[in-house]
Order: sequence, then structure tokens, then C-alpha cells
Amino acid sequence: MKYIYDDGGRKEAGYKGNRAGDCVCRAVAIASGIPYKEVYKKLAEGMAMSCGIKSARNGVTTRAKWFKDYMRSIGFEWVATMQYGKGCKVHLKSDELPKGNIICRVTRHYVAVIDGVIHDTYNPSRDGTRCVYGYWRKVA
Repeated sequence: MKYIYDDGGRKEAGYKGNRAGDCVCRAVAIASGIPYKEVYKKLAEGMAMSCGIKSARNGVTTRAKWFKDYMRSIGFEWVATMQYGKGCKVHLKSDELPKGNIICRVTRHYVAVIDGVIHDTYNPSRDGTRCVYGYWRKVA
């Protein structure tokens, strides 16, 4: 699967360091086109509400209602690709994912995929073997 290095605007927004657990923020900024700093602020506010830590640097509670509401408010819908006991049916491979702007949830990571191309700070595809549990799809 093709890969393009993309920090989602993190460095341009003034954030330092490459080793941050901000994959959710990066992926949302990339796939939505919303500036990194704006996405970070919203996610940090959500984290402050849910767990008292106003930061999106070290992970985001993506299964929380506030996160799902935020994603819907910016024009995304969730598509589940895996069911309990059914095994992995969709992998991080361009021929198994839809075209358009999507944000895939894989094990311990969120990654933006635009028209079959990974946009991230590294290539998490594991040569096409990485299972996709579901993805947020930008709706028209």
C-alpha cells in the first residue's frame, strides 16, 4: 500500500517532537482537512470531560460518546469491519478499503487513508496484514 509521510500539521502548529501518542489527532486532521491545532483543542476538551486530563498527546478515548459525537459533527460516519468471533475480513490494503477520506482503527493506532494511500508518520500496514477493526468515513 502506498504511503506518504504526513504529520497532519503537528509541526506547523508549533508542537515539538516526533514521538507523541497523537495518532487520533493527526488522522482526524489529515482526513477532515481541519487544522491540527483545532482538532487537538477539541480532542483535549473531550479528554478533560471524560478523564480529567486536558490533552490529546497521549491517546484519546475513541469509544467514548463525546468522541463519536465529535466525529459525526465534522461529517464522518463509523463503519464496523469486524465482528466478535468472525475473524479479520478487512486489512490495511488499498483494495480492501473504500476510496475517499477514511480514518482506520487498527490495533492501538488510528491512521488516515485517502483514496487508498496511507497518510501518517510511519507505514503501519505491516505489508497489508494489519487488520482494520472499522473506519470513520467522510460522508458527502
